[in-house]
Amino acid sequence: MASNKIQFRSIHELKDPALNNKLAQKEFQEEIPVEDFLGDAEQNESSTSRRDFLKLLGFSTAAVTLAACEAPVIKTIPYVVKPHDIIPGVPNYYASTYFDGFDFASVLVKTREGRPIKIDPNPAAGDLGKTNARAQASVLSLYDNDKVKQPKLDGKDETFDKVDSFILNGLADANTAGKKIVLLSHSLPSPTFKKLFAEFKAKYPTAELVTYDAYPHSAALDAAQEVFGQRALPVYDLKGSELVVSFQADFLGDYNAASLETSYAAARKPGASMLRHIQVESNMSLTGANADSRYRLKPSAVNKTLVEVYNAIVGGGTSDKTASEIAAELKAKGSKAVVLADGSKGAQVLAHLINQKLGSVAFTGKANFLKEFDKARYQEFLGWVNAGQVGVLIANNVDPIYSHPKGEDFKKALASKKVKCVVAVADKKNEMYKAAHAVIPVANWLESWGDIEPQTGVYSLMQPTIQKIYKSRQIEESLLVWKNGKNNAANNYYDYLKASAASVLGGTSFNKALYNGFTTSSNATSLAYAGGNAAQAVAELGSFKPSELELVLYTKPSMGDGTQANNPWLQELPDPITRMSWDNYLTISPKDAEKFAIDNDLNARMQLDGSIVNLTVNGVTIKDVPVFIQPGQAEGSVGLALGYGKKDSGATADTGVNAYPLFDGSNLTVSGAKIEKTGEDHEFAGIQLQNTLMGRYEIAKEVPLAEFLNVAFDDEHKGWNKPLEYHTISGALPARKIDLWDAFDDTDGPHFNLSIDLNSCTGCGACIIACQAENNVPVVGKQEIRMSRDMYWLRIDRYYSSRQKVEVYEGLKEGMAVPELYGTAFGDGGALNHPADNPDVIFQPVMCQHCNHAPCETVCPVAATSHGKQGQNHMAYNRCIGTRYCANNCPYKVRRFNWFTYNLNDKFDFNMNNDLGRMVLNPDVVVRTRGVMEKCSMCIQETQATILAAKRENRKVTDNEFKNSCACAAACSTGAMTFGDMNDKESEVRELYSSNRRYYLLEEIGTKPNVFYHTKVRNRVEK
Repeated sequence: MASNKIQFRSIHELKDPALNNKLAQKEFQEEIPVEDFLGDAEQNESSTSRRDFLKLLGFSTAAVTLAACEAPVIKTIPYVVKPHDIIPGVPNYYASTYFDGFDFASVLVKTREGRPIKIDPNPAAGDLGKTNARAQASVLSLYDNDKVKQPKLDGKDETFDKVDSFILNGLADANTAGKKIVLLSHSLPSPTFKKLFAEFKAKYPTAELVTYDAYPHSAALDAAQEVFGQRALPVYDLKGSELVVSFQADFLGDYNAASLETSYAAARKPGASMLRHIQVESNMSLTGANADSRYRLKPSAVNKTLVEVYNAIVGGGTSDKTASEIAAELKAKGSKAVVLADGSKGAQVLAHLINQKLGSVAFTGKANFLKEFDKARYQEFLGWVNAGQVGVLIANNVDPIYSHPKGEDFKKALASKKVKCVVAVADKKNEMYKAAHAVIPVANWLESWGDIEPQTGVYSLMQPTIQKIYKSRQIEESLLVWKNGKNNAANNYYDYLKASAASVLGGTSFNKALYNGFTTSSNATSLAYAGGNAAQAVAELGSFKPSELELVLYTKPSMGDGTQANNPWLQELPDPITRMSWDNYLTISPKDAEKFAIDNDLNARMQLDGSIVNLTVNGVTIKDVPVFIQPGQAEGSVGLALGYGKKDSGATADTGVNAYPLFDGSNLTVSGAKIEKTGEDHEFAGIQLQNTLMGRYEIAKEVPLAEFLNVAFDDEHKGWNKPLEYHTISGALPARKIDLWDAFDDTDGPHFNLSIDLNSCTGCGACIIACQAENNVPVVGKQEIRMSRDMYWLRIDRYYSSRQKVEVYEGLKEGMAVPELYGTAFGDGGALNHPADNPDVIFQPVMCQHCNHAPCETVCPVAATSHGKQGQNHMAYNRCIGTRYCANNCPYKVRRFNWFTYNLNDKFDFNMNNDLGRMVLNPDVVVRTRGVMEKCSMCIQETQATILAAKRENRKVTDNEFKNSCACAAACSTGAMTFGDMNDKESEVRELYSSNRRYYLLEEIGTKPNVFYHTKVRNRVEK
């Protein structure tokens, strides 16, 4: 058998053996009040059809007598003169570059009738074309109804002409008086922008460009300056590595401005040279959750361990047991090992010096230019402001009042009129907006021209894919006006960009580079080890004084630095580890929670409530912080996510608490944290405990690498993935050969399957947002999530598993539930290997399994769900009457019931409730209404469009076309998901089907899914 671990989804599941039964009973909450689900009073006045009567019957008999819900008629206006490049119903794709100051990706933008509706990775760009959840969700930020829509002057709407006149006068006055003109911008590694600013400075000699990033990677840049002699971040590639050791570095998340998940997944292919991953950290990070071996230590202990590993590698030796073990593995792998560190400059310097000693091949020598912050220069800028030396301040979509620890001081300096002319190029009515004399709405990246030089040898272009929705302008357009004067023919930024790009493109035409989205650059900057003061780094790490509680600040995969905090898709996206949404919170270990009397309790409705505390660090207090008890959190440490609690930045941005006042811009770990309970409780919105699959054996399979390599998967006694057999009157038969129904011929035409590799899935959530964008999945809000009514078609289950050896089969024979198998270990409260202390983690994406013998299909009284010849389980929404029988009969719990009408309903005031937000909707997918069941369709609209396009061209569909037809698979940066046609003998999914790691979820119940999984392999010696 693959593993005799026990998997659990939360601490509560361990404490309460009966929890699964309770959750099953609570799968559908009590009948909701009629007044609530009717939502819109206007609907009560409409007539009632027979279908609407049946639809309401699906809710409750009482509801039928009260009202009806006739769909409104929305009139449309056809084209009078059709644009030549737009064919109604046919999408257009444009290569562009996503960059918002924090995230970068080379992308393909899908547009319909002139409006962007979806972001896809640009496969031609390789690793630079991979998208995370934030890049996928950025299309919704274009249609943000809370954006600044009009130029402002002294708080009043004004024309660009008058705003520019005011700014030009300010520039002239500052230039005459010899005062500084400061452009304060987020990192913007654009060659054309830099060239334009140089020309602007030539006209205004006192002009200064100052970079400010909320999450600046300052420690990494300072370390690079010291070690490489250049202020650029190193680019790593793990494809040739066999060991990665990380000290607090979340390198699958927001590490050094570039996630390493693509090369990480490539190196993690099971085999003799499979990459081994060791993580030393305090928080349970996304990266730590994917590690083979994880050491949980408080930040001061992590620093000490890193120093000891350095001493052992360079020859000084160490007596530290953990450091000795890690150093021994590093020495054994030599150049095929790499060390990554984060948290402080000293940690990064030591990691670089260890890699130099090892000669690590993961260090490519390429430079990443995406981050340009210089803390010393920013401090110099603050000095200019306080001294009254700045005449004009132009803030390019940054808000240091919110995100800098001294933001209040900066706010007071501006309020005291030390800067005569303050210009905010802003997208929200934030603190900088309120402090400015003039406001220019900033153009979204999907409305802008631009270029980016992300790393050595790469040049990427950005192009608008929609006309500007409001009266907005990108900073480059403004600089041209202020440089050349108003109404100058040279103020066209497209022409300026095209002329500037010629010097970079060489022999490549601008149109060809624009078509591809990127090209090579003549910039051959390389990094080489040139220095590094180890003694100073060791002293810096040693100066971090241990304390009772030490704080670790981090960024979530959903929220990042908070740039898109008003994006409801990202706010609702559950955290991959905690499974909580619509919140940030203080994570604390179970033992510390007991020590400080912190509670996380489930109420009678199986909803999580937690204690609220005031958090104080270095004299700064953050009030009313909810606390979440996190398995795997190191004792003596707490964690808090940045990017939340943004005031005046939109309806959804003011969620959670602002942790930036605790962040000095360099050190992510802080000593001397103190917490004080307020006596109040916080209501969490989580999907961690709903739709559980627990109580069944081996839902998410795993196997040690040695066993995978040396034991036959189907070995009679030790097989780790033995094919399931049924014992029949005719003897043992493979499960796939036994049918309750006659099988039909599915070899004619395509038959779709989806392969999911648990070894490659990092849990990042990009697939969830891609599915949401493609299939018009609504945002339901915090309260509905708390009621277990999320509408996701795809979820990523996170399982904790303990290394403790338990005789699983014997326990199950006795009828024991999973948590009961832990009885002794959990009951004594002091077990050395308590399951919640440092559990392993497995991420498992689960969507409709498109069963060939689907239990949902047999119980639907109106045949609303049926099976197609291509293997997809279909939903006919206009037949569904909402009985929910299918959801009750689904063993995978992947069906969602529309309790409400989520669009055009003030009770759900998100993007679907305003005309601008609805522009993101995919016209190929119907927007579901109240009383209808829905679930994953395997993106049938895309597969059919692909098939029809091939038919028109009289050719066969290529495997690559099908692979990109399913939104989740196309968005996956690690290749964990592969979609394709099983009847194509050359397809990748057909090849993956033959893998000895392949298994089906709940195969024993005979549903015969068209989704199959691959067993997770852990590269470590099991103890």
